[in-house]
Amino acid sequence: MFEYFPNNYTWSLAVMSALNRGGQIAEIDEACRSLKDFAGVKALHGDITAQNAWFESWVRMAERVERLAQADEMAGNLLSAGRKFLRCGLYFQLAERMPSHKDPRRLVAYKKGITAYAKGLQYRREPIEYVQVPVEGTYLPAIFMKAPGASKTPCMVHFNGLDLTKEIVYSAIADELKRRGISVLIVDHPGVGAALRLQNLTSGPDTERSASACVDYLETRSDVDSDRIGIIALSLGGYYAPRAAAFEKRFKCCVAWGAIFDYGAAVASRLKGSGEPSVPGYAEHVNWVFGTDSFDETLHIVKQMTLEPIAHQITCPLLVVHGENDRQIPVWHAEKTIAAAVNSADKELKIFSLFDGGAEHCGADNSTMVVDYMTDWIAKRLGGYVEGIV
Repeated sequence: MFEYFPNNYTWSLAVMSALNRGGQIAEIDEACRSLKDFAGVKALHGDITAQNAWFESWVRMAERVERLAQADEMAGNLLSAGRKFLRCGLYFQLAERMPSHKDPRRLVAYKKGITAYAKGLQYRREPIEYVQVPVEGTYLPAIFMKAPGASKTPCMVHFNGLDLTKEIVYSAIADELKRRGISVLIVDHPGVGAALRLQNLTSGPDTERSASACVDYLETRSDVDSDRIGIIALSLGGYYAPRAAAFEKRFKCCVAWGAIFDYGAAVASRLKGSGEPSVPGYAEHVNWVFGTDSFDETLHIVKQMTLEPIAHQITCPLLVVHGENDRQIPVWHAEKTIAAAVNSADKELKIFSLFDGGAEHCGADNSTMVVDYMTDWIAKRLGGYVEGIV
């Protein structure tokens, strides 16, 4: 993986996220160049000075791109404005991921980011709707993208991981699903994105509740083929998606974009220093995600998040992709997920190698390798556009 900050995996991972999701390398370099003196060990543990430096530098870049987007908007150049607003939204969200969630500036940056991104999608004429998925007396914020072609299309429900958002997921995979005739519902489920930040909906082991609500919602849409709905999720979603598929039999396929067989074991390895954190201030962040007041309470929850007792209930086609050099989650999580899914007649484990690329966590070093593989696999299972066949 290209490591802009050789002594800071977390910050380098964020840089790769920017590069993989539409950021411009000159803007990224300018935002990061002044941060090299702050990227040491303290930054990984929530050092306030480092957090402030990261936040302020990325906000400055987001505001610059926003100003340029507004100039295009005033001139009536809406396609050009839209492309800049998408980058602006991405940069605001990259800014907000590093400070503590208790920092009030973080929510301000988040709101600016999602507002800019929504405007960017509108001006770029993306075939999307912002929708609300009803669930247990509240709703989940989501982006629905309708693939072109048939009046009724197959659709993937896309869940998140520990710390991403529906906007960042959209920029990573939506276009390739669209090209294969697959619609997608990208959801800020409990524990991430707007569900966490704006509605205080926190995560837990039983992700099938939110996933089933998404299927219920899609069944109300006349433009979705309700017999061809699947689920995909990345990072911590390597637990979320297979868990959902084990209980929700309406899913016709499942993709774990990076495996997590036993999240309790993964958290324990982080405590021992044998796994790279994905966010600074890791303990505080997971407490926020799971709505707890202490890390001991969080540990009690995550120890329940294992596929061991339920993977045999997965009966739909299952794809697990994982990186050979994943520094957060060892490959055994992927191997055990596949081995335990004994009742899936169509299951596949794809390990991306260092030699070919896509070998880091969720393919952070080369996401195109992983996205291409997953979307091809999905199209073949759900009946989308397959190369040479329409």
